[in-house]
Amino acid sequence: MDTFARVSACVRAVQVRAGLQPPTLGLVLGSGLGAFADALTDRVVVPYAELPDFPKSSVQGHAGQLVVGNHHGVRVVAMQGRVHFYEGYAPWQVVLPVRVLCRLGVKALLVTNAAGGINTSFRAGDLMALTDHLNLTGWNPLVGPNDEQAGPRFPDMSHAYDPTLLQVLRGAAKAEGVALKEGVYAGLSGPSYETPAEIRMLRTLGADAVGMSTVGEVIAAAHLGVKVTGISCITNLAAGLSAQKLSHDEVAETANRVKDVFSRLVSRFLDDAAKVL
Repeated sequence: MDTFARVSACVRAVQVRAGLQPPTLGLVLGSGLGAFADALTDRVVVPYAELPDFPKSSVQGHAGQLVVGNHHGVRVVAMQGRVHFYEGYAPWQVVLPVRVLCRLGVKALLVTNAAGGINTSFRAGDLMALTDHLNLTGWNPLVGPNDEQAGPRFPDMSHAYDPTLLQVLRGAAKAEGVALKEGVYAGLSGPSYETPAEIRMLRTLGADAVGMSTVGEVIAAAHLGVKVTGISCITNLAAGLSAQKLSHDEVAETANRVKDVFSRLVSRFLDDAAKVL
């Protein structure tokens, strides 16, 4: 079975559970950020384990379930947690969930993640709008045969992060009084954290934050013609910028600390984005 046959099977399984009405907006909720989906109304929860060939999350802070529901009258589908390349999944498996969201009919996708701050003006707890990314993972989800019905062989990534949605995100932050940073996200494969020398290299390359997810998902969504914007929660300062030893516990603790501010920003963004889509 090819990748898009698997995607179609998952789409049908979700539609059986949640109905045929296509969602307007899709959300990928990263480490410790999944609580937002709990506030959706008329929720239908579909564990990843109940979808055919759908990869299962194994990382703390990733609930591993798809939530379909309504946000102020707008149909939304949210991933509570994602899978990562470092968990042992193949690239096509890592991006299969996002392809499912896109094939369900979303007009736009908001990707979120926990990231280490490289920009020296950033502090733990800051939220950063993604303006671009550096794909340093060593893989690309489009390697292999291309399905022309899905997208072109060589998709343009000039506006992988949609300028209009970025403006909506900026407006939502201003309306909610949220100090929103902006910057370039560097995606690495993980699972080890970076060395101080690697962080110096990434800063030289123009990165403001670093993480182990997101870029493959954005490439897959762009290939399918779906608009994307993104938010990083800066959960820690990257290696060499703090005397504190890096740990996933710190990531989870910071994400939990800012979850209310994050939820307010995402809520306003969804309201405003639905008006321009």
